[in-house]
Amino acid sequence: MPGKVVSDRIFLYVKATDPISSAGISAALSCRAEVWIVNEHQVTPQAVGLIVTETMDEEAAALLRSVRSKGVRHVVAVVSEMDDSALMAAVESGVGGVVRRREATADRLVQVITSVHRGAGVVPPDLLGRLLKRVSLVQEQVLAPHGLRATGLTEREEGVLKLVAAGLDTREIARRLAYSERTVKNVLHDVTHRFQLRNRSHAVAYAIREGLI
Repeated sequence: MPGKVVSDRIFLYVKATDPISSAGISAALSCRAEVWIVNEHQVTPQAVGLIVTETMDEEAAALLRSVRSKGVRHVVAVVSEMDDSALMAAVESGVGGVVRRREATADRLVQVITSVHRGAGVVPPDLLGRLLKRVSLVQEQVLAPHGLRATGLTEREEGVLKLVAAGLDTREIARRLAYSERTVKNVLHDVTHRFQLRNRSHAVAYAIREGLI
């Protein structure tokens, strides 16, 4: 494992559909002070995974599973063909950053890797509007008919969690929202069960942390 001299660098684990791509990306980034290329035996959950693929297909999914199996949470995808479907597939797979292969300079890669390591999401600017449109369509055509929002919470669940976060107890929430106390308790039970949370405090903390409320 790298020693203290690289402790301030981002560990980077590179996987590609072909060895030439893997070698090329690794060579381009090996001299950058911001990252440190690690092999499969050196990967930690704090590392950023970088997959290189033609498009987001089954082969790319296999690469992503391979990287995730090492405990890696943050992943960047360098993709040759990037249309709306590929972008949605990347986002749905939990990829944090997407870079077109023709735009994958060392500077651009370091920029995206650093942003994703910090928890940000990065997609090509010209595709961002189309991505938001696709998400909006999913909300309108799939989630809304079932009373859900893109957060995964219903309007009722969001309302209850916001009041819990404001410090109101079950009786006060029921009075404020004109629900029965049993309804409030059922809503909180459904949320904690669905997201595998321990109690209402954990539910509120999770919702705030994930930007759900």
